[in-house]
Parts: sequence; structure tokens; C-alpha cells
Amino acid sequence: MPYSSSSSAADTFKGGERTNLWRYIDRDNVRGLNLSNPDSASETIKDWNLREDLERFADSSVDDQVIIHVPFLQNVRLRSVLLKLGTGETAPSRLRIYANQPNIVNFSKAETTKAHFKIKLMQDVPRVVEYPLRTAAFASINSVSLFISESLGGKVSRIYYVGFKGEVIPLEKDKDPQMDVPTVNAADAPLFDQLQGKASGLEHWSDSDDWQWADDAMLQGIRDADLS
Repeated sequence: MPYSSSSSAADTFKGGERTNLWRYIDRDNVRGLNLSNPDSASETIKDWNLREDLERFADSSVDDQVIIHVPFLQNVRLRSVLLKLGTGETAPSRLRIYANQPNIVNFSKAETTKAHFKIKLMQDVPRVVEYPLRTAAFASINSVSLFISESLGGKVSRIYYVGFKGEVIPLEKDKDPQMDVPTVNAADAPLFDQLQGKASGLEHWSDSDDWQWADDAMLQGIRDADLS
């Protein structure tokens, strides 16, 4: 789907160091599992100017677990994921991310596959929140599956907005094997990246059940002024 030039002003974040990757998402092929409306997954992939829209959203169906699969048009380096979620009983509290899965990760596979990233989400925040990612695990990816779960009410999780910040990898680099992130072992970040993660409040993940809490010290709220 071509990107409209009218949205270019909102495409680069202030400072120019990172780019809103909305235009590089293959929006026609965004998919979701356990949604009350099977076609609502793509409704969460909005232009930055529409991030506060409350009319389009995705609700979970039979319980509070949702998986949204987001493919990209070319390889990208992800720096952070941006989420605007439900509040009150529809506010989910857990996020797991799986990178470079050729197809959407189903719930059975998600429970047995090591996630590249997992975090306890901030809840009851009525705005977009930015969650930084470890760069080693997302250095060159073509898709992500977001597993969102455990709402406050325990029945429904609601998602209004999903976005990403990062950089696009030039096509000539896509075939460089050193740039590829293996699907299974991509979470094994180098020591330097582990130290970077700890410095920013994000621990390097092991196979334990421990989840890192998200708080204001490690997260940055996205304000209108950030895109001036």
C-alpha cells in the first residue's frame, strides 16, 4: 500500500534520529488471532496523526489474549514499539514479541517459543506509550508478532494503536547474513547490548518467568510536541 505524501510531516520524529515506520508496514497483511472482529487487527495500525482515535480498535474475543502479526515491506531495525491500549478492565498488562516469524504465531506456539522481548505494560495510561527494545534482538527483521494479554478485568484486552520507531535497512544489506536475526536465538544479545538494556531499565531476558515492570523511569510518553 503506497504511503501518502500528505503524512510525511508526521513520519519522522523530532530530532530525526528515529523514524516512524508506519509507511513500511505491510498493512494489507496485518493479521490477528482471538479478535471479536477478525478484520480489526489492521485498524490498530494507524497514521501517527490518528493515534488518539478511539473509534477504531481491536478487542479480544473469548478471553483477554490477543496476537497481532505485523509484517514489514522490507527489513527494518526496530528501536521501540508504541502502544495505546484500553483503560480500566480492558487494560492489558503483558506483552511478548516474537520476531521474524514467517506467519502469525499461534497461541500454542507462543507458549512454547522463547519470546525476543517481554514486559509488564503500564496500565490505565490514556495516551501512547513508547517501550524501548533491545537493538540486538531486532537489528534486522521482516515481521513481529505481538502477544498481548492479562487485562485488569480478565476478559477483554483492547488495543487502539500499534506503531514502531526504528530505521529501514537498505535493500542491498538484506542479504548480508551478519545482519539477519535468527528466529530462535535472536534474544541472546551480545554483552554490550545487555549492558545497554540494563542501563535503560530493560533486562536481558532469560528463560525464567520473571517479567520486567515498565515504569515512568524507563518509558517515554509520546506528546504532540514530539512531532512538531
